[in-house]
Amino acid sequence: MLQLGEERMSQTEVDVRGPKDQRSSPCGNLLDRGEREVEEEEDQEEELGGEDCVILNEDYDTDLELGDQEEAYDPTGYMEACEALQVVPAYNFLRNMHNSELSMMHRCLGPQGTKALAVPLVTNTSILRLNLRDNWMEGMGGAAIAEMLKENCYITEVDLSDNSLGDHGAGAIASMLKENSTLLNLNLSGNHFTDRSVEHLGPALITNSRLQQLDLSHNALGEQAGQSMGQALSENTGLRSLNLAWNCIRGRGAAILANGLGGNICLRTVDLSFNGLGKEGASALGKALKENIVLEELNVRWVGTPSRMLGALPSSSLYKKTQIQPWKQYTSRTSR
Repeated sequence: MLQLGEERMSQTEVDVRGPKDQRSSPCGNLLDRGEREVEEEEDQEEELGGEDCVILNEDYDTDLELGDQEEAYDPTGYMEACEALQVVPAYNFLRNMHNSELSMMHRCLGPQGTKALAVPLVTNTSILRLNLRDNWMEGMGGAAIAEMLKENCYITEVDLSDNSLGDHGAGAIASMLKENSTLLNLNLSGNHFTDRSVEHLGPALITNSRLQQLDLSHNALGEQAGQSMGQALSENTGLRSLNLAWNCIRGRGAAILANGLGGNICLRTVDLSFNGLGKEGASALGKALKENIVLEELNVRWVGTPSRMLGALPSSSLYKKTQIQPWKQYTSRTSR
C-alpha cells in the first residue's frame, strides 16, 4: 500500500506541472523547467559564440587567407620550385619580375637556386635583360638557364660571367644557341671554359646568325680552341663583337683564328689582348688585316709580339684603333 501511494504522488506531481513545464530531451526523456532553462542558456551561448567567430573572420586574416594572398602574388610557380628544391627564395626576383631588366649579381644562388629561378623565367614576358653574374651556378645551373632560353623568346641580353659553368655548361649553352633566335648579347667570361668547350660553341656559332656580341674572355682557351673558333668565324654571319682576351690562344691556333677573322664579313670589334699570339699567330693576323675591310677595332695589347710582326697595315682599312704591345703603341686610322 505504501509503495502504491508513493507512485500515485509521483504521477500527481508530474501532472501538476502540466505540458508547458515539460520538454523532451533529444533522447526522448521529459525535461522539467529548470533543466530546460539551462539548456536554453547553453543554446544562446553557442549562438553568441558563432557570431563572435564570424566577426573575427571578417576583421582579421587567417593563416589560410594569407597563404592564398601569397599564391595570388606569385602565379609563376617560383615559390613552389624553391620549396621543392629546398632553397631560400630570392625576393629580389619577385619584386622585379615585371621590369624589363633583372639584375641578380652576387646572390649566391648556386645550382639549385638557379634551377628554381629558371622555372618562372620560362614564361616571363617582361624581362629583356638578365644579369646573373657571379652566382656560382656551375654546369647544372647553366644547363637550367640554357633550357629556359630555349623556351623564352623575349630575353635579348644575358650575363652569365663568373659562374664556373665549365665544359658541361658550355655544351648546354651551345645547344641553346642552335635553337634560340632572340638572344643578341651573351657574356660567358670567367667560366673555366677549355678547348673542349669551344668544340661545342664553334658549331653553334655557325648555326646561330642572331647573336651579335659574345664575351669569352678570362677563360682557359688554348690552341685547339683557336682553331675551332677560327673555323666558326669564317662562316659566322651574325657576330659584331667578340672578346677573347685573357686566354691562351697561340701558335697554330692563333694562326687559324686569324685566318677566320680575315674571311669574316660581319665583325666590327675584336679583342685578342693578353693571349701571347706568338710569331706564327701575329704574322697570320697581319695578313688577315689586309683582307678584312670591315673590322673597326682590334685590340692586340700584350700579346707578346713586337708590332713589326703584324705586318704593314693596309691603307684601305676601316678600323679605328689598334692597340699593340709591348710598347703600348697606338695607331689610329679613319676611313677615307
